[in-house]
Amino acid sequence: MIITGGSTVKNIPFVHRFMEGLKSGNRFAGLVKIIQEPSPQAIDDAVRIYRDAAIGCVVSIGGGSVIDAGKAISAMLKSKGCVKDYLEGVGTKTPTGRKVPFIAAPTTAGTGSEATQNAVISKQGSKGFKKSLRHINYLPDIAVVDPELTASCSSETTAASGMDAFTQLVESYLSTRSSPFTDALAFDAMGRIYGSLERAWKNGQDMEARFEMAYAAYVSGITLANAGLGVVHGFAQPLGSFFGIPHGVVCGTLMGAANKITIKKLMSQGLADSTVFKKYVKMGQLFAGSQEQSDTYYLDFFISELERLTKKLKLPLLSAYGLEEKNFDEIVAATGLKNHPVKLEEEDLKEILGARL
Repeated sequence: MIITGGSTVKNIPFVHRFMEGLKSGNRFAGLVKIIQEPSPQAIDDAVRIYRDAAIGCVVSIGGGSVIDAGKAISAMLKSKGCVKDYLEGVGTKTPTGRKVPFIAAPTTAGTGSEATQNAVISKQGSKGFKKSLRHINYLPDIAVVDPELTASCSSETTAASGMDAFTQLVESYLSTRSSPFTDALAFDAMGRIYGSLERAWKNGQDMEARFEMAYAAYVSGITLANAGLGVVHGFAQPLGSFFGIPHGVVCGTLMGAANKITIKKLMSQGLADSTVFKKYVKMGQLFAGSQEQSDTYYLDFFISELERLTKKLKLPLLSAYGLEEKNFDEIVAATGLKNHPVKLEEEDLKEILGARL
């Protein structure tokens, strides 16, 4: 059984050849297309159609949503009931860990879902949610990370998915749950993204840049799984479920503003000697390629580069998706700060949203 995005088969010739090869050997059960972030209905429909088809393996070839859908379908083929029953914070059942063997082949460099144990399932609307189906056994049995599969990504997808991975690396590096292990991985991968994202955005056939992005996105999945994330991903849940804003767009458009407010809070609270403050300085030094300037210089440089990338990559404002200031209370109330390195008040969160309205 193959899970793809809406245009994966058309845009990536390998996928068509792969499907034809399976068909010639009578090994192809069916194709499921995931057009948007996977909904409970999409998962349940696929499972209902193929539950009795003796599926031996589920293969996801696509972006993070496609991979998450594949994880969920492979799990629910071996579980009773609806996927909503097993979602964190929504359902009442505990995932069993049983699944059909699952292979993930990402065609974007973004979510790092090929390296994580959870599948994010979304329901959009006023009572919407983005919740995880999670079990350590839901890690893909095989992850095929091939940068050539990302070469057909549009510049818009490259920008949004790349900024998602970038955000995951920065937030896991700054997380209250970070460790020397995750710090080392995240810091190296940040440098790779910083040096390759614009190149991949300008020229999708730059395979060196695509390689660096694919590697960094994979690492971002490892670091987020082990260190957790911060306020930008806290915003992603309500902005995605209430207003349908794509996950990568949320991350990319809010990254500069969120880090700017976080640094301001560090300074106002007299935390210039904290580990988090020093990490911000270190990221500024990484981006600037020097260590001779003052700490303030590197803090400013780090933020200015994030803001420059946001503008350069043409990441849209939140208002483009219908968000208005009157919605801020609803968004802020549903925004999590679980692993963010400093405490942010409601007014801080509204300031972040307002900066990208």
